[in-house]
Amino acid sequence: MEDLEQLGFSFRPPERRVWAVRELVASVRSAIEREYSDVWTEGEISNFRAPDSGHLYFTLKDGNAQIRVVMFRSSARLLRFRPADGMQVVVRGRVTVYEDRGELQISAEYLEPKGAGALQIAFEQLKAKLAAEGLFDRERKRKLPAMPSRIGVVTSPQAAALRDVLQILRRRHRSVNVVIYPAQVQGELAAAEVAAGVKYFSRVGGVEVVIIARGGGSAEDLAAFNNEGLARIVAASTVPVISAIGHETDFTIVDFVADVRAATPSAAAELVIRSRQEVEEEVERLSGRLEKGMRYRLLMGRQELTELARHGAFGRMMELIRRRQQRVDELAYRLAHAERDVLERKRRRFEALGATVRHYDLRRVLAGMRRELEARSEAMAGAARNLLLQQRGRLERIGAALEALSPVAILERGYALVFDAEGKLVKDPGQVRAGDAIVARLAKGRVRARVEGTE
Repeated sequence: MEDLEQLGFSFRPPERRVWAVRELVASVRSAIEREYSDVWTEGEISNFRAPDSGHLYFTLKDGNAQIRVVMFRSSARLLRFRPADGMQVVVRGRVTVYEDRGELQISAEYLEPKGAGALQIAFEQLKAKLAAEGLFDRERKRKLPAMPSRIGVVTSPQAAALRDVLQILRRRHRSVNVVIYPAQVQGELAAAEVAAGVKYFSRVGGVEVVIIARGGGSAEDLAAFNNEGLARIVAASTVPVISAIGHETDFTIVDFVADVRAATPSAAAELVIRSRQEVEEEVERLSGRLEKGMRYRLLMGRQELTELARHGAFGRMMELIRRRQQRVDELAYRLAHAERDVLERKRRRFEALGATVRHYDLRRVLAGMRRELEARSEAMAGAARNLLLQQRGRLERIGAALEALSPVAILERGYALVFDAEGKLVKDPGQVRAGDAIVARLAKGRVRARVEGTE
């Protein structure tokens, strides 16, 4: 050893570092999230759970390998189908570590079935669900009025389907009154706007029948009419509803729940006015300028919200809140299992005691045991409620602390965040010079200014 040191070689033992468990798990999680921030994987769903929080939990299996997957409510609400055990799916998300268990998991952002399309699976699932509830039964559907004087039409004012309906009604009877509720018939807002039209006619009244009209299109174009909320509103309408969606070969969920299904919008007009020849006056088309203005305002608001959501502080807060939510879901799941286990043990004990005292007065013994079991059940239920209240209080305190630390909450008290021309946060006067452009972020907007001097 001394000879080697004389030749210039030195030997030092490796530096020893002792990690705290949470620090080690957090370091591993950060490294994994950087390396696997956007991955696609496929496998079979098992142990699927969907608690009241709206988050989804399941295990993705492939042969002897498996990994846990969590899809938070913000992503789960965009799914067009209902996941289930045994379903083959493709998952997109980022690989992370759930620190409370030190367990590898995927935080999923997108989920699609493998093989059959998501739209078709969602259609079949919803159709089976509503059929089981009796919403398709012929007995609950009403007959159309023979000679309606006022007809409600829910469709887009620019749609060709509306022109077809009006032409038929004008030709058959000119004295009929048509009330048009303008609504999008394609896109994300279509289902909500069509549902609002049906609810309007059902609530306000004044019309004797309602026609939902839309021309043909692909399955994606007609997806809005496979919406569960829209189907339930159509089924609950106080006014008979005619579904006139797509071509003769197109079928949607609304077709099944409506009182009458017409093959085309023109056929719907023929059905509703069987003995009338013409419409008395041409119905004026509604201007789309207000609708366009509302869409523009929504687009600008969505863009501003996206910019705020990209800020690192909000991302960290949302990540912390999601972890707490996942923890609450896990505790609730454990509590439910523990309650079932306790009840099962009590049942077995009750059976064993019953077997040993059969030669006594069974009614008196059983009555006493029943009272004891009810008292302990009430005590256990009270303990469970206290535990849930404690967890809820803890979550509320954490939420209040996060709200107090929120940058937006600080800005509401009159403070401002100042950024230089490159978008960097100004923390020291030395970062800017006189004449530099700066932007001050206030609670409700931004102020652009120029530096006159620094102190």
